[in-house]
Amino acid sequence: MTEPTSAHVARYRPESHGGEDDGRLRSPVFDRVSPVFLTAMAPWLGRRGGTVLEIGAGTGQQATASELAFPALRWVASDPDPVHRRSIAAWAAALKAPLGGPLDIDASADWAGLPEVAALGPLDAVVSMNVIHIAPMAVARGILAGAGRVLAPGGLCVFYGPFVVGGRMIGPGNAAFDARLRAENPDWGLRDVAEIEEIGAEAGLGFAALLAMPANNRILILQKTL
Repeated sequence: MTEPTSAHVARYRPESHGGEDDGRLRSPVFDRVSPVFLTAMAPWLGRRGGTVLEIGAGTGQQATASELAFPALRWVASDPDPVHRRSIAAWAAALKAPLGGPLDIDASADWAGLPEVAALGPLDAVVSMNVIHIAPMAVARGILAGAGRVLAPGGLCVFYGPFVVGGRMIGPGNAAFDARLRAENPDWGLRDVAEIEEIGAEAGLGFAALLAMPANNRILILQKTL
């Protein structure tokens, strides 16, 4: 396993995640997570027709599925790990999805200032799934700060994963998961919705929704207000 410097850890590797000859990797939770995520986001993304940037796209399965589910949107995937980027490109090719990218983005850096990001124009959404709890807090801060700069007015910043809500863990499973993460790396762990909201507000992002998902996960949606 690759230890992160500032970005999130590279979780997916061919020896442990079903590597194909073309570089495709498989997430063990994709089949369970993807349908409910797409259904939940349909009211938010289904009528939009701009560009979405996914931060930390991992295997690329969800980015590809999202591109196919929302054909009016241009979905652009990114990931700091080259093995992941190869998988993202391979999934898009295998499913003939017009997926943009994959871009090499370290979310804790000044990614909003990258020429390839600026070339996308004002974005309709920035999406990050199952990233900020397996990364230093600098990554969450970087996603929010960058989203505040690149989103069009009314654009969305969307996080999927387990959260602390109202200062409390949602279920014993999340509490145990948080303990395991912090034992592995003290900079990791479930993030409090209130803290994400506070940091988002500093970037011009206001709370829009908190959606309950299976397995005590949540979709947190912030919206560009400035």
